[in-house]
Amino acid sequence: MKNKKWFSLLLMIVCFGAGFWISSLETDPSMDTAWDYEKESESREMHSRTESGRTELINGQLPASYDGRKKGRVPSVKNQGSIGTCWAFASLQALEAGFLPEESYDFSEDHMSLNNGFCIPQEEGGEYTMSMAYLLSWRGPVSEEDDPYGDGYSPDGLKAVKHVQEIQLLPGRDYEKIKRAVLAYGGVQSSLYSSLSGRESRSVSYNEKEFAYCYLGPEPPNHDSVIVGWDDAYPRENFREEVQGDGAFICMNSWGDGFGDQGYFYVSYYDSNIGRNNIIYTVVEETDNYDHIYQSDLRGWVGQMGYGQDTIWFSNVYEAGDAPQRLEAAGFYATGPGTSYEVYVVRHAGEEPGIVEGREFDRKVFLTKGSFEYGGYYTVPLTGPPQEDLVLSSGERFAVIVKITTPDAVHPAAIEYDAGDGRTFVNLSDGEGYISADGMAWERVENQNCNLCLKAYTKNR
Repeated sequence: MKNKKWFSLLLMIVCFGAGFWISSLETDPSMDTAWDYEKESESREMHSRTESGRTELINGQLPASYDGRKKGRVPSVKNQGSIGTCWAFASLQALEAGFLPEESYDFSEDHMSLNNGFCIPQEEGGEYTMSMAYLLSWRGPVSEEDDPYGDGYSPDGLKAVKHVQEIQLLPGRDYEKIKRAVLAYGGVQSSLYSSLSGRESRSVSYNEKEFAYCYLGPEPPNHDSVIVGWDDAYPRENFREEVQGDGAFICMNSWGDGFGDQGYFYVSYYDSNIGRNNIIYTVVEETDNYDHIYQSDLRGWVGQMGYGQDTIWFSNVYEAGDAPQRLEAAGFYATGPGTSYEVYVVRHAGEEPGIVEGREFDRKVFLTKGSFEYGGYYTVPLTGPPQEDLVLSSGERFAVIVKITTPDAVHPAAIEYDAGDGRTFVNLSDGEGYISADGMAWERVENQNCNLCLKAYTKNR
C-alpha cells in the first residue's frame, strides 16, 4: 500500500443559520485516526465466531499463547501483488476467519476495491471505512470465483453472499480485548507502519530469520494485516529494535506465502502502531435476513455532524416499496464509546418528498433504546408497538428517528459528506435527512451537502 494520505485536512464548517457543525474524518490510506472504543455489551454474535474461541479460555482467562493456524481458523494466505489493496485483503480475511472452522469462504478483494463507491484507484490504497461502507450497503461480499483478483475488471450484477449487519471498533492498545476478539471472531483487522514494500524488500525493522517485525517511530499506519494469534513469551531478542519486553501478535499478511513464515509474521507488542486501530466483523447473516434495505449513505462514515454537544437527533425519511412490508430494524453508527440511543418511527411522514413540516415529527412513536460500549455500526431490531403497527403500506413515507448521546463528542452523528477533494462524490438526490439539537426544531442536512448514515430494514408481509 502506498503511504499517501487522503482526507488529511481536518475540516470543520460552522454553518451559520443552521447552527450545526460538520467535520470530515482525518484518514490514512490504510487506517485512520486511532480512536479508543470499549466493548458493546449486548451485540449479537455468529455462533461460529464464539463457540470455538470460548474453549480456548482457561478458567475464563486468556492463555499465554494462541495460534489460529493450529485450530483451522485462518483462511488461505493471499497475495495483493503490486497494488494498494491490503485494506481489502485484511477486511475480507478477517471476515472469512469468522466462519471457520465450520464454514469456508473466499471473498473477492477485486469486487471490494473496485465497487466501494469511492473514486480511488486500486493503486492508491484505501482504508477500513471504505470496507465498512461497501459491506454495510450490501454491495458485498461476493465470491472470489465470481470476481477473480488482479484483472482490474469487475462484472456487473453480482449479489452479496452474506449481509454484514454489525462492525465493532475495539479499544486502541487494549490487548486483552484484542485477544478475546481473536478467540471469538477468528481475526482482528489492525494496522501498522510497514517499512517493507513487499515480500522481496528489506527493512531495519524486520528480522527475516525470525519473521519478527517491530517499528518504533512517529510514522502513521500505512498497511493492514489480520491478528490471528499471539505469544506472550515471544522473545524480545528476535526483534531488531530494542523493545521493553517479550510478546508478539501473530499476523496474517497479504504478500503471499513467500513472505515470512508462509505468509505470517510476528509483530511486537511494543510496535508503535499495532493494536491502535482494530476492526471486528461481529454480526454477519444470511441474505434472507431482511428483504429490503433503505439507505442514502453508500459511501458510509466519511464525516461527522453535531451542534457542539454530545447529543443529537437525526432522521431519514424513506418511501416504502410497492408491497406491504414490516419495519424490522434500523442501522446507524456509534462514533464513540459509550453511545446511548433511542429509536422512534413516524408513519405517513408528509405527502410528498421533501415535505415534512410543522410538528409532524412530534407524532413520533418510541420503539427501543439501548447503548453501545464500542464504537462502530449496529443494526438495532425494532420493538415497541404491536407488530401490525409497523407494517408499512405500499408507497408509504415513513421516518426513522434516532437520538444518540456520545460522551465527550461535539459531532456525534455519522454522515456521508463530499469534502470536495475528488475522492468521493455524494448523491444528495437519494436522501431526505433531518437533524435537530432538541428533537423539536428540525433542519435538512442535504442543504449542507451531506447524507445521514441511517438505514432501515424491512421484511415483506
